[in-house]
Amino acid sequence: MKALVINCTLKKSPETSNTEALASIVVEQLEKEAVAVDVVRAVDLDIGPGVTSEPVHEGDAWPGVHDRLLESEILVIASPTWLGGPSSVAQRVLERMDAMMSETDDEGRPVAYNRVAGVVVTGNEDGAHHVINEITGALEDIGYTIPGQAWTYWNQGPGPGPSFLDAERGHDWSRSTGRAMAANLLGVARALAQRPLGPPPQ
Repeated sequence: MKALVINCTLKKSPETSNTEALASIVVEQLEKEAVAVDVVRAVDLDIGPGVTSEPVHEGDAWPGVHDRLLESEILVIASPTWLGGPSSVAQRVLERMDAMMSETDDEGRPVAYNRVAGVVVTGNEDGAHHVINEITGALEDIGYTIPGQAWTYWNQGPGPGPSFLDAERGHDWSRSTGRAMAANLLGVARALAQRPLGPPPQ
């Protein structure tokens, strides 16, 4: 099994990412189960705007990310919460993934079929459930299967405050739900590998 984690932080490397820190719990659990995990920090790449898998300008990095999506049975989108919603980077990634809705494999199945996805969310204000709903809703439209409780999040609560790496409150819960998320993703991915979905009836 292969997994791709797309970290949609606004912070470029090597700046510390709270979202990456929480996503690492999911990564570690998947790796314990011998899943090969690839992590991409999208903001480090030149990803142009658009709804196509083809390059939209010279040097557009999206086609390479698209290839990595198709090589992975498991996808994790990790996003901070900004203004109560997903980051602009997460929105850019999902917009480019929109093109996958019209792409099919050799058997006529949407290319996202028989792949699973989950979400990691951080933020020092609430809105995590809204972000989870926004991202999982888009991924379902594209064709991904979303297992039950395939998410984890951490937030400080209403109002400004410390970030994930600056506070310990709630870490145990976020870590345990992250490990459960990894197990649920892997369990459903294995089930789909054994009994894959066929193409939609015509």
